[in-house]
Amino acid sequence: MNRALRVAAALGTPLLWSNGLLPRLGLDVRGRTVANASAATVYAFAFAARPNWISVRGLRYGLGCASAVAVGYGAAVAFPTTRRIISGFGNRAPEVGAAEWIALHIPVGTVYSEELIFRGTLNPLLISAFGPRLGMVTGAVAFGLWHIHPARVAGDSVTATIAFTSCTGLLFGWLRRHTDSATAPALLHWAVNAGGVIAARASTPINTAGASREG
Repeated sequence: MNRALRVAAALGTPLLWSNGLLPRLGLDVRGRTVANASAATVYAFAFAARPNWISVRGLRYGLGCASAVAVGYGAAVAFPTTRRIISGFGNRAPEVGAAEWIALHIPVGTVYSEELIFRGTLNPLLISAFGPRLGMVTGAVAFGLWHIHPARVAGDSVTATIAFTSCTGLLFGWLRRHTDSATAPALLHWAVNAGGVIAARASTPINTAGASREG
């Protein structure tokens, strides 16, 4: 495979998977976690991934970012205005318990899969092909486009979702490049997603949570 075809395949494969093939499989959340992790592993092998998971620098930066996120969520829950906003996200609870969602599906089905595909495999390949600036921007936009189908399912604005996740992709990509490891963005990614679940639970009144479970 020549270089141009390799880059095109590396860019197109994740988007076809997330927005086309995976939704057609009709899997539940557990099935999607297994499918995403498996697809990411195969993709990484096919395109010679360089995640460099074992990195002291990546771990240090990742833990620092995760701690900052935890402080931010704690502050948001502490104030009534932001707590009410966060509590609205509690309505998006998945079909599994919060503990399983936080401990398994977020780290494996989302963080491992997305960080291995994008920061561990695609970004290094794009930077090698296009240079740091264009490579990182292209990888970030691809990360945004990965979220088209999930945004539609959630009823979110597709344009806003692409814009937001592309911006987070730039941040994750910068962390990957700065630390030479996908560990730092992976820890930040997990902290943002898992922290959001915990904060939403903490912000939801007990009687409301109980009523929604009974319904």
